[in-house]
Amino acid sequence: MKATVESARLFAQAQEVIASGVNSTARAPRSGWSPYPLFVKHGKGSRILDVDGNEFIDYLLGLGPMLLGHCPEQVTKAVVDFVRERGTVFALPVADEIELARKIIDAVPSVEQVHLANTGTEAVLYAIRLARAYTHRPKIIRFEGMYHGFSDAVYWSKHPPLEKAGPESRPVAVPQGPGLPKGLEDSLVILQWNDGEALERVIRERGEQIAAVITEPIMCNTGCILPEPRYLELMRKLTREMGIVLIFDEVITGFRVALGGAQQYYGVTPDLTVMAKGFGGGFPVAAVGGKKEIMQLVADGKVSMAGTYSGNGIAVSAANATLDFLMTPGVYQGLFDKSERLRRGISERLESAGLHINVVGIGPLFQVWFAESPIRNYRDAVHYARKDLFRMWWEEMMERGVLFHPNAFENLFVSFAHNETDVESTLKAVDGAVPELRRRMR
Repeated sequence: MKATVESARLFAQAQEVIASGVNSTARAPRSGWSPYPLFVKHGKGSRILDVDGNEFIDYLLGLGPMLLGHCPEQVTKAVVDFVRERGTVFALPVADEIELARKIIDAVPSVEQVHLANTGTEAVLYAIRLARAYTHRPKIIRFEGMYHGFSDAVYWSKHPPLEKAGPESRPVAVPQGPGLPKGLEDSLVILQWNDGEALERVIRERGEQIAAVITEPIMCNTGCILPEPRYLELMRKLTREMGIVLIFDEVITGFRVALGGAQQYYGVTPDLTVMAKGFGGGFPVAAVGGKKEIMQLVADGKVSMAGTYSGNGIAVSAANATLDFLMTPGVYQGLFDKSERLRRGISERLESAGLHINVVGIGPLFQVWFAESPIRNYRDAVHYARKDLFRMWWEEMMERGVLFHPNAFENLFVSFAHNETDVESTLKAVDGAVPELRRRMR
């Protein structure tokens, strides 16, 4: 195995002063980074270097924000210029915010007006608040296995133990952990993803109580699970009929599977969209946007959306520079082409080795499922996904200089900075990993 002595030493030090040793549970040993996470020295383009001197082709990409790769020059220059020449935070607007809002509106089909935030969690909180204020209804439908940030109102049934989650046809809300106030579960209706019959039944029975349906248009927080044909269209039809606000959480899919996100890719337009990660060039910026009649609740002063750092100059300059690149004609075709070669190459090699796998994804977003049965929702993933095999594959690939998240319920991301050499090197690593993987399986 690659030497990671310095990462081990730093993690021991971190545990003395940082609760759990990391500042996000996604980096913790219990999330797969066992026995400790790698500490990074620096990243450039498609590569990162850890503190022990190990270089990796990076498909983790900060869990998605580094769509342009690490240290993209145009973003770095825009941020440095803004800080040097103008400042950071003023508690007053700057004209650059207007420019950014116009770019988002031009790119994303559902967005007529937009409001900036700092994180996806904040933007989801605002979207749900807007939906309740607009409809004067209390309840939110969300889907088991999805993650919409860590606010108390939605941090339920992300990856619940099935013995606590109720029957598949009528799941119950399970808190992510202690500390969530009892009673909040009454505001949530939990459903299985890709179950159109259950969705229609609940909306027909309880639609007058439901303010919003919030969903990832592609389930990206339990690996990568695509919507079944006509599922999103059914969701749009039912919510429109019952006056329910449809919220697409495009924190991961936005600006990644298309300039206009998954809603552009699938041709299904929600009422509100939450965006983050992909359009910030690695800086913390998010947005909620949608129909003007809903967003006007903010303009009218009926719904408060505050934030000292919302629309700060650093984030806005980074996002403007990122969108300038993403709006370049034809740029996504090259990204999709190399992503397809990578996905197809991984799939062919693992299948030819006799492994039961399914490489699922769109463009630069995918996951490798080690499973003998198709995975349509969270419970399928729990029942059929072989996390033990995924872990072995992750270890063998990391040994060969390829990095992604060790948890099978995460994703692999491809950036604009990845090139043909990266793809070829990754597939060569797969060639080397397969015999070892088969040996370990025996």
